[in-house]
Amino acid sequence: MGVSRLDVFYRRLLLTRLFIQGWGKPEDLKRIFEFRKIIGDRERCKDLVPTDYPVYIDKTEDQCDCKIHDGFLISPLEHLIPGILPPEAVKARFQFIVPQQWQKNRPVCIHLAGTGDHFFWRRRTLMARPMIKETGMASLLLENPYYGYRKPKDQRRSSLKNVSDLFVMGGALILESAALLHWLEREGYWPLGMTGISMGGYMASLAVTNWPKPIPLVPCLSWSTASSVFTTGVLSKAVNWRELEKQYAVNSVYEEEIIQLLEYCGADSFKIGQNIVRSSQSRLDSVEHPRSTSRVEVSSVDQDPRVGGAAEAGQETLLCRDHEGDKVGSGLDHLLSSGSSNGRSLGTPPETFLANSTLRTKNMGIPSSRQLSLQRESISFMKGVMDECTHMANFSVPVDPSLIIVVQAKEDAYIPRAGVLGLPEIWPGCEVRYLKGGHISAYLFKQNMFRQAIYDAFDRFLQKYSNS
Repeated sequence: MGVSRLDVFYRRLLLTRLFIQGWGKPEDLKRIFEFRKIIGDRERCKDLVPTDYPVYIDKTEDQCDCKIHDGFLISPLEHLIPGILPPEAVKARFQFIVPQQWQKNRPVCIHLAGTGDHFFWRRRTLMARPMIKETGMASLLLENPYYGYRKPKDQRRSSLKNVSDLFVMGGALILESAALLHWLEREGYWPLGMTGISMGGYMASLAVTNWPKPIPLVPCLSWSTASSVFTTGVLSKAVNWRELEKQYAVNSVYEEEIIQLLEYCGADSFKIGQNIVRSSQSRLDSVEHPRSTSRVEVSSVDQDPRVGGAAEAGQETLLCRDHEGDKVGSGLDHLLSSGSSNGRSLGTPPETFLANSTLRTKNMGIPSSRQLSLQRESISFMKGVMDECTHMANFSVPVDPSLIIVVQAKEDAYIPRAGVLGLPEIWPGCEVRYLKGGHISAYLFKQNMFRQAIYDAFDRFLQKYSNS
């Protein structure tokens, strides 16, 4: 199956750049990774958020079909890792949209926001209000850190400044979701579930791995890890690879210390690719230039954001194994002669880009073999840190995977599935529903199918647990 041309075209229309300031402070990454070890184990963190954690409603608006409650809570992450959140993001705002009259029970679904989904209008209009009309189900819309009311003053639009910001966002949403689920239980709402589209689906999935009870989950247009999104998907072209490479080259702490904190060692772990990189690098160095023992100073000369073509040329085959555990391809030589991902070309052929990259590195005075290695190491490091904080195999399996319905687009260019473990392998018993088309077309035209999956997941919960 190929990738959606609409996805590729739509990405080209957007000017948003990601991670413009780089990886984030090394000390912040260390704190995040240590905390990930706790929230990745449901038993270790079951008491992190008290069942009576305070949640406040400060405004209520009556409308013809619903009541809209505006509320807030202080993010539990601020208490657990003080100062890791920007000041604007400490106060977590939400909208709670309930029907004027309940039909049966009082079901509530928490919706987490996707990339670029600021404030509440989009989720309220496309999901929450139709859900009240169709089934009388209430929705709670939580504002992501770094978005809407919680956006730092110096952040432009949805452009997260650092890679670490994404991980801070995830940690905050896991804990905030737990606080809201406890609050909804205290208020007598039942059953409770979670959903999200794109990045919101990832975040909802992470939150559910942490919840100690069976709960319906419907992640839409997301998959098992965000690593492929930023290394092989169309969003990889929005990443500020130039700054990431520069920081990785000049600061040894990323390579020498932070890598040691990365624990995920599954069949698609970046650590497998590291061995291939080192082996190929030693062959290149023996021919062209001995590897320097000092860090490299990288020029600020503009580089193509695709970093050696790897972002579009199936770099995941370098870093991963296939589902049977066999090495994909024959190492870097195979990769450099390959120009497609999942059987379809995504853009600039890697040999063309690498030739341009070699010319630039000659002008910069950096040995081409070292520059090529730096590009690969930066992508490998990105995969490693992304898998550490977002790979579902690095977190507990939800209590009842049969309550999970995953909705995925067959030709999704934003969420590559090739080369990474699938959710059915990580969560045995979950259901995957595939839609025709890509990420953008599914978001624009298939919202009704997302809602139907939510209703079906809640029905399964009621069938299994209504008498418990």
